[in-house]
Amino acid sequence: MTTSLVTGGAGFLGSHLCERLLHEGHKVVCVDNLLTGKLENIESLVDRDDFQFIEHDVTRPFEVNVPLDNVLHFASPASPMDYLELPIQTLKVGSLGTHNTLGLAMAKEARYLLASTSEVYGDPLVHPQPETYWGNVNPVGPRGVYDEAKRFAEAMVMAYHRYHGLDTRIVRIFNTYGPRMRPKDGRVVPAFIQQALLGEPLTVFGDGSQTRSFCYVDDEVDGIWRLLNSDTSDPVNIGNPHEMTILEFGQRIIEAIGSESEISFVDLPIDDPKTRQPDITRARELLGWSPQVELQDGLSSTIEYFRSLLAEDE
Repeated sequence: MTTSLVTGGAGFLGSHLCERLLHEGHKVVCVDNLLTGKLENIESLVDRDDFQFIEHDVTRPFEVNVPLDNVLHFASPASPMDYLELPIQTLKVGSLGTHNTLGLAMAKEARYLLASTSEVYGDPLVHPQPETYWGNVNPVGPRGVYDEAKRFAEAMVMAYHRYHGLDTRIVRIFNTYGPRMRPKDGRVVPAFIQQALLGEPLTVFGDGSQTRSFCYVDDEVDGIWRLLNSDTSDPVNIGNPHEMTILEFGQRIIEAIGSESEISFVDLPIDDPKTRQPDITRARELLGWSPQVELQDGLSSTIEYFRSLLAEDE
């Protein structure tokens, strides 16, 4: 049986990835320190014989006493609020955590997949963003702790690939949404949905003209799965190229919920990207991947998830 280790496996994206790997017949070792992950995300998995949970901070070295075929490094705070509240942890998991998990993959002779991010492109001057674009990042701004941690992680992965011959993959993840997102992590999807469900004004930064592209979590995980099983070591964008303004997205949320919420405009945060849209030509050509879930369908299941959370709090 193929065994895959997933760091950050109790997080939003990591828990969905664990489920997909189990569905594909893998044994899964989930490693998470629960800084931003939650045991509730994996509660349906913990009693399975083919699933093991290890509570550990991967910025500290660790060993696993089972053979590993794949190491997938998904551990990291990943929201604007996290960058402000957990800046050192964000830098350490992208640097020390990457180093430790690369060492583990070397010791186990395992394939390694790094969860990188569209944030390596910063506030892009090229649109849409292909993998060949080097980015426009402010290294000393408040968002720089995440951007530069991931850029460093990519450089380290490629160094291990070139110098040690390690079998590596790099996925650049664009905005992803779906059930199990953290309710108060500062990202636009949970913020807008909860505000609309409560009938509160939707908080839009700036004038709402900045754009984002939203990929449903099942599509994102499918792209990651295909990349893991491909033979490309170059970075690959996985995201939905359908772009919309934040203001338009907020209006879509209000309509989907049938809310009477209005729009409230506040100051734009420092270094907030003006555009974000993946060029997925490489994913289409190398992986045969493109997103399949329509926004209205993905929002429907995500809204129901947050509706259930609010019901539990009543």
